[in-house]
Amino acid sequence: MPNILICDDERDIVSALKIYLSADGYTLFEAYTGREALEIVRRNTIHLILMDIMMPEMDGISATARLREEYNIPIILLTAKSEDTDKILGLNVGADDYITKPFNPLEVQARVRSQLRRYTTLGGMEREPRKLVIGNIALDDEAKIVTVDGEAVNLTPIEYNILLLLMRHPGRVYSSAQIYEQVWNEPAYGSEGAVAVHIRHLREKLEINPSEPRYLKVVWGLGYKMEGKP
Repeated sequence: MPNILICDDERDIVSALKIYLSADGYTLFEAYTGREALEIVRRNTIHLILMDIMMPEMDGISATARLREEYNIPIILLTAKSEDTDKILGLNVGADDYITKPFNPLEVQARVRSQLRRYTTLGGMEREPRKLVIGNIALDDEAKIVTVDGEAVNLTPIEYNILLLLMRHPGRVYSSAQIYEQVWNEPAYGSEGAVAVHIRHLREKLEINPSEPRYLKVVWGLGYKMEGKP
């Protein structure tokens, strides 16, 4: 059955939505801020997200925009009637639908089923492969294992998540700030130097000649990319 993430800072709403959706047998995850939602999506296979707009730390609009940089998971916004402008903004940054509070349980179930059906029909569930291979580097995101020429490589969680981000989008250039914000889940605020350190460590573990990397390339003045064909 599909995995659904419910994200709302009001715990009563999360509990109610879990009751509505548990009848359909979904596996349910819960989060109470946009940052928590991002972390859950990165650590689990999620097939649909119900996302509140107004939340502390990171609101639903910002979280949706961040998710759309990496994932095509259906996102249904949870909105109040007074949030018409936010509904439009949410749809513009990549949300698929919205549900207005207070909820009609039957409407929630119908909209979730509709989005999941569309996602499955379009092959969306197959667009985020769990096993990635570029050259002699292989990453198995189910087992959380990275190998080079078949030999396991010991990476820290930060190194792993940087590599996962770059391998999912070979050829795409990410600035240090973008990598920091997506991996650390917080604003960069001048902390981009940490990215350079982790990239150097990755090169030492993955590249035959770290000083002349074959895969983890720097694009001077712009950022980093993973070069090579899947």
